[in-house]
Amino acid sequence: MRKSHGTTVGAALAALTVTALAALPAQAAHKDLVDVYAKAETPAVFDDEAGGNASADDPAIWRNPRNPDRSLVVATAKEGGLRVYDLDAREVQSIPAAPAPGPDDAPGRINNVDIVGDYAVVSDRGFDTLRIYRIDPNRASGPLKEVTDPAAAPRIFSANQAEVNAETTAYGLAAWRDRASGRIFAAATQAGRATLALLELTPTRSGNVGYAKVRTLQLPSEFPLPGGTTWTPCEDPGEEPQAEGMVADPAAGVLYVGQEDVGVWRLKTDFTGRPKLIDKVHDFGVAYTQDPETGECTFGADPGYGGKVLTADVEGLTIMYQRNGQGYLLVSSQGDNTFAVYGRHDNKYKGGFRVAPGSVIDGAEDCDGAAVLNEPLGDRYPNGLLVVHDGYDDPQVDGREGSNYKFLDLREVTTAVGLR
Repeated sequence: MRKSHGTTVGAALAALTVTALAALPAQAAHKDLVDVYAKAETPAVFDDEAGGNASADDPAIWRNPRNPDRSLVVATAKEGGLRVYDLDAREVQSIPAAPAPGPDDAPGRINNVDIVGDYAVVSDRGFDTLRIYRIDPNRASGPLKEVTDPAAAPRIFSANQAEVNAETTAYGLAAWRDRASGRIFAAATQAGRATLALLELTPTRSGNVGYAKVRTLQLPSEFPLPGGTTWTPCEDPGEEPQAEGMVADPAAGVLYVGQEDVGVWRLKTDFTGRPKLIDKVHDFGVAYTQDPETGECTFGADPGYGGKVLTADVEGLTIMYQRNGQGYLLVSSQGDNTFAVYGRHDNKYKGGFRVAPGSVIDGAEDCDGAAVLNEPLGDRYPNGLLVVHDGYDDPQVDGREGSNYKFLDLREVTTAVGLR
């Protein structure tokens, strides 16, 4: 197992000067948002005892190269485990989360998912680990089978079960194959902290898959402002501004990270060098007072240090690649239920959209995760697919609040936004 190598990136970031922040490229004024509509939606899951404590969060798309019509969407349901859907948004497999290791411990909680080749990689908040599943559409008992080697799947951020129970565990996730070496890596964020871990996935002697930590990176929790002051986002007492949504661009060697109350970072996939804040949330730099008992914050006047596009929280990130080598970064602006689109290479804002209610299928609100694939997926999505999480599925079932996933025709989205 490789040793974990710390990095001084966090210290360097904390020393960012006012000039460096002021030098961020000015984003265009928030363009008019366009409405797009879902073509299909998955069944709702419910975060209550009757529904199995399941809550939708993050999707990923697996393209079946032999039969694109039989491609799949793999999606997380937190304590409900994993769900697998076909392109009609019908459930084809449900994998429960692992039971709690002890009576006073939390059960498994599958938070984020990403796909590399024929593997689905997920973060398990309940165990502070990764889990890896092999995808085989012809497997009789379901397309996903877990292949995590328990002897080579160490806790990522916690030293023991007591620290796991404190819930500062593996949270956000991105996985990718390095173009030069062919090695597979994953990045995990830590709940309630501004820490990221870089992990390498490797086959083990058992024929399964394990992983080892390569290094960690600390995003800043405090930011210098003009006039010599500093600003820290409003968080629950004892917590740092955490990150969750991430996506890797292996061809460019870039990882994008959404720090929820701060903005979107661009950094190298090997965690070296200095990350760059490519856009900030509206409330960046806004002063506040915090009630010591409730933790609630009352915000003051906006000094104008923030961005013009994103409303906290910054959540799901996904990249739409184009055959000409260009593409777009899509970011869920959860605070106003919209999506912002940035150029893949120049990171300039290109436009935005919302998934609006249609005549049959409702829109998407409070979106945690999204996945896009600009490849033909058979007769249903010949122009590609966008899948987004909907935190408030409507109509409710028996008065129970549910969440699910919306499927959108990618061509309809790009045409509406005006992307080429």
